[in-house]
Amino acid sequence: MKLIKSTKKWFLAGLAAFAGVLIPGFCPAADHNDPNAINSIFSDIPVSGADLYDMFGFPSDDKTGGEKVVVALTFASVPKAGVFDQDLLYRLRFDPDPRTGPSMGDEVSLTGVLRYAEAVGKKYLGFSPAEIRVSFNNQDQAKVNFIDFPGGSFSKVIDTNQVATIDTPDGYAIKTFVGGRDDAFFNDLPGFFRSINYGPQYYHVPNAMKDKRELPIPKTLLELDGNTLFNFDKSTPDWGITTKRDLPRGPLDWTGSQFLKDENGNFRFVYSGMDARAGGNVNAIILEMPLKFLTKSPEADRIVRTWGESWILKASAKAKAMPAHSFLGLFKAAWAAPESEFDDDIKHYKKVDLDGVPFLDAALNERADDRQISSNIKLSEHYVKRFAHLGWGFGPSIDALGLRTCFDHSNSPVSVHKTYHLAIQAFPRAKKCFFQRVNMPDNSWNVKGLNIKQPRTFEIFIPNVASIDMDTNGTWPFGRRLEDQVATRFLSLFLDMESGCGGKACNVETLGNPALWANAPIVPKTPPNPLKNDKPFLQEFPYLAEPWD
Repeated sequence: MKLIKSTKKWFLAGLAAFAGVLIPGFCPAADHNDPNAINSIFSDIPVSGADLYDMFGFPSDDKTGGEKVVVALTFASVPKAGVFDQDLLYRLRFDPDPRTGPSMGDEVSLTGVLRYAEAVGKKYLGFSPAEIRVSFNNQDQAKVNFIDFPGGSFSKVIDTNQVATIDTPDGYAIKTFVGGRDDAFFNDLPGFFRSINYGPQYYHVPNAMKDKRELPIPKTLLELDGNTLFNFDKSTPDWGITTKRDLPRGPLDWTGSQFLKDENGNFRFVYSGMDARAGGNVNAIILEMPLKFLTKSPEADRIVRTWGESWILKASAKAKAMPAHSFLGLFKAAWAAPESEFDDDIKHYKKVDLDGVPFLDAALNERADDRQISSNIKLSEHYVKRFAHLGWGFGPSIDALGLRTCFDHSNSPVSVHKTYHLAIQAFPRAKKCFFQRVNMPDNSWNVKGLNIKQPRTFEIFIPNVASIDMDTNGTWPFGRRLEDQVATRFLSLFLDMESGCGGKACNVETLGNPALWANAPIVPKTPPNPLKNDKPFLQEFPYLAEPWD
């Protein structure tokens, strides 16, 4: 799903010059983890450099001089790849923690879910993360402020689009790159939007038309018989990819009763497996930092929690288009920035976007402006209701393919559009999904062979941060490596991990297995998303490939 923060989309050629994307004829523009206020999928909102795309984080393979952490924050390449909007400021926040912390335990109940969320909230009471702030001048330079790290605060100005080494006051070296790169996100974004029947991907929909976003049609992985509003149209194969239509008049819903099948009895996949961001660029902030720079107790602090934020200068004309009330909880004490010599700097900016858990914003937060927060404890009941809403769509789709879902949809033969007002009504349907542990395909993630338990599904969502486990290789959900196909892995959360694959255990890579789709009664016979990026990732820093010309 760019849960499925993080989302992206394609736009008409008329926006190409503005967005800085250089593929003739169309613009694979932005939308990974947007708040709706800057969501350029809407027909009346331009692409913005404040649109964060992805937050990557994993332990470096380079152990020279000790353990290191790699983090990469990517965002829209506006004005163009390698050129930055001087009205914007980016923050990367860091909180190294011991492995021990709140757990959902074994109590399979809504109370258990809410108790876990409450425990997470208490853990972060008085929370004071260190941070890196990056802003830009008109000389192709970036000012990088390091704030409240164990060795103190300091600042450095570096050239953009070049690898730089920043020496810290306490004697560490930080590899840094701020510049244009190939987009590391490889996903079939139009397929995701078709799966949730999302109007703005396929039709000209302005931001104000809130009821024309997710239309009242069941979520689904398989096309619905008679769903002409979103089913693949072979007469216009680029619809929803490079072209959009005007919203039709009349009912915008679905009245069918079964999945679509062709003359051979095959379902039609809403996904194509194509990379909607192939050939697209991003701007990126990439760092490789010694763990000892982040914490005075690297032996104990084995989980590095990190997230990224975009902020816009209040005096900018662009800031005036964003609602001042959009970002609930921005200055809540539990997650407020500590006082420092740099505080006056941030007071001139307004927060826009946040990126932590992949796809959380797209799938559970619904890209809402007031949910761009890392301290998402108060959203736990909403997540229960939203997950159940998605389960009524994806669950029957999974069962129809001969797999088994963890979601209780009462053996419905087709996807259902159902919403909930109360979490207590939704929870019985989703409880197995929430409390099952996420299986990995093998033990390669556990590089040290330690007794590390895979997380339960709900533990992945709260708080909204990337949690990098330094005793693993950092693959999702133990971080996020560049090569992780997180969109397909998110879909796996709806599988019965215990016995949903022919009576055998499923895992996060099950739906990315080409053999599964080759033998399924479905066309096209492809995993939902591509298995690799359009450009190979680099083996050395800065790891993301060079941008497209």
